[in-house]
Amino acid sequence: MVSNVTQLIRPLFGWQTEQWLDTPTMVLLTIILGILTITYIASIFLRRRPDSSVNPAVVDAFNVRVRAWWLMFLILTAAFLLGKAVTVSLFFLLSFWALREFITLTPTRMGDHRTLFWVFFLFAPAQYALIAWDNEKAYELHSIFIPVYAYLFIPARIALAGDSKRFLERAAKIQAALLFCVYALSYAPALLYLKDASGKEHGSGVLLFLIVIVHVGDIMQYVWSKLIGRRTIAPNINANRTWEGFFGGILTTTLIGAVLSAFITPFTAMEASFMSLVTAVMGFAGGITMSAIKRDRGVKDYGTLVVGHAGILDRLDSLCFAAPVFYHLTRLLFA
Repeated sequence: MVSNVTQLIRPLFGWQTEQWLDTPTMVLLTIILGILTITYIASIFLRRRPDSSVNPAVVDAFNVRVRAWWLMFLILTAAFLLGKAVTVSLFFLLSFWALREFITLTPTRMGDHRTLFWVFFLFAPAQYALIAWDNEKAYELHSIFIPVYAYLFIPARIALAGDSKRFLERAAKIQAALLFCVYALSYAPALLYLKDASGKEHGSGVLLFLIVIVHVGDIMQYVWSKLIGRRTIAPNINANRTWEGFFGGILTTTLIGAVLSAFITPFTAMEASFMSLVTAVMGFAGGITMSAIKRDRGVKDYGTLVVGHAGILDRLDSLCFAAPVFYHLTRLLFA
């Protein structure tokens, strides 16, 4: 039914009728829509309860997360319906925004401005152009473009500016920004172009699986930490992350991943369980790393997405770390 509706809508807007978005993926998107609707109703219920019965800080945090999930779901669904090129473009815009937040949070000097120009307007768009170039050589190029050519270019270009003050620190900041916000995140849309041994693409389902598992991992670790969390992993970095939440979240995410695999991925239940476990661990690594950077800079969030939200990078930190590892493991399984 969902597939038929999509077929009716696409011609009205001149969309391509290529069937890259399969029915199981559409069904899962519909299920997610239902879950988000339920969580939205729950957030309204919690908001109206007396402050004495529920911790207001917990309610506010929950409501912010619900609004963020709605925003991400609507944007991602629209991109999925419009096709691969639009989805890649969406991720490029997210990368560009996240890169801006990271650079703004870690100030550079006047001598770095020309280097940043090349980073924002050459290396970032070129990385996504290579992702969208559906060619056998594409992987060989986009996998080394930033970690080799951009990494060598950045310190050389900064040196040419003639400013040696905190040179190594400045170069490392820009390199880290490009690695986390562009290179690592670009592996998420790169999943759209992966083919198995028979030449079949499973891109939309695999990408949605990654995004769902990353967010399920974050949510489950948060929930278990609140329910049974006692021992904080790194109190000075993030007081909300506990060992109980970490292991409980990973176990729950692994089980959910095994169930989802039957709907939208070519993985077996065992493969999906392993992929979910690794994704949850890498998502945790991304969250704790980005929290450490924020603590170092003395801020709570990377930016403001819209009123009441944190920055783009606050929503993508887990995905930035999980995407490249998930991509390469998937590539090995597909081969």
